[in-house]
Amino acid sequence: MGGIRVGTASWTDKTLLASGWYPQTADTAEKRLAYYARQFPLVEVDATYYSPPAEQTVKLWAERTPADFTFNIKAFSLLTGHPTKVSSIFKDLRPETDKSSVYPRDLDPKTTDEIWERFLSALQPLSDAGKLGVLLFQFPPWFTIRRSNKDYVLEAAERCRPLPIAVEFRHESWFAGDNRAETLDFLRRHHLPFVCVDMPQGHKSSIPPVVEATADRAVVRFHGHSDKWTSRDIYEKFGYLYSQRELKDWAPKLEKLADSTGETHVLMNNCYSDYAQRNAKQLIDLLTDDAGTSD
Repeated sequence: MGGIRVGTASWTDKTLLASGWYPQTADTAEKRLAYYARQFPLVEVDATYYSPPAEQTVKLWAERTPADFTFNIKAFSLLTGHPTKVSSIFKDLRPETDKSSVYPRDLDPKTTDEIWERFLSALQPLSDAGKLGVLLFQFPPWFTIRRSNKDYVLEAAERCRPLPIAVEFRHESWFAGDNRAETLDFLRRHHLPFVCVDMPQGHKSSIPPVVEATADRAVVRFHGHSDKWTSRDIYEKFGYLYSQRELKDWAPKLEKLADSTGETHVLMNNCYSDYAQRNAKQLIDLLTDDAGTSD
C-alpha cells in the first residue's frame, strides 16, 4: 500500500458499539481502542469538534496505541467558525450570555486566543509520541471563497504551527469554474494539505471529488452518497454503505494520489453501525491486492 493509511472517523460511535463489530471482550474504552488499533493504522477523532479534549485523555490515547498508530484530530467547532455550544467551552472562559450557542464573533479576542492555546496544548502528548497526523479544519457551508477566508485559513495554519493542518471546504464556490485552479494553487503555495472528499453532489455544500495533492501529505474523506444529505439526523446523512464496485473504482485513484505525495490518509466517514469499518477493511484489501499485483 506504500504510503497509504486507511482508517475511520471515530471508534466510539454508539451505533458502532451496538453493531457487534467489537468482540464482547472489548468491554472498556481501553480495550476498544486497542482492538481498533489492531485493525487499522489510523483514526480520526471527531469528538474534538464538539468539545476540546482533556490532556489526560489525549495522553491515554497515546499510551494505549502502537508506536506507529496515527490520530487525526478534528478542530474544535469554534476554531472553524461553526456555532458552538456555550457548555462545551472551557468553564472559566464561557461568556455571560443567554444564548445556548455562540460564534467566534461573540467572544472577546483574548478569550478566543486562550481557547486556541488550550486546545492545542492538550494535543501535546500525541505530538510528543509522534502519533499526531493532521488537525482537520473542516470549514462550514457558508465559508465561501474570498480573501478574508483565505486569510483565516493561513491564520489557523500559523496558530497551529508546528502542528500540521489539513483543509476541507464545504461550499461549492471553492471549485466553481476557474476557482478550482485558484483554490489548489493557494493551498500548494502555502504547503497546506487539501482534503479530497467523496460526497453527494448537487448541493451548495458539495465539493467535487477532486483528487489532488497540495502538500507532502494528502487526506481523503469518504462521506457516502446518502440521498438525505441535508438531514439533521447524522445517521441519515452519513448512513451509506459503499459497494465493492465503488471502492474498486477508487483504489487506483488513491494509488495515483499516493504516488504524488509523501503520505496519504484515507478516512471512511460513513459512520453508522459498522459501515465505516467494513468499507475501510474492503478498501485495505483492494489496495493490498493491487500492490501485490504490481509486484
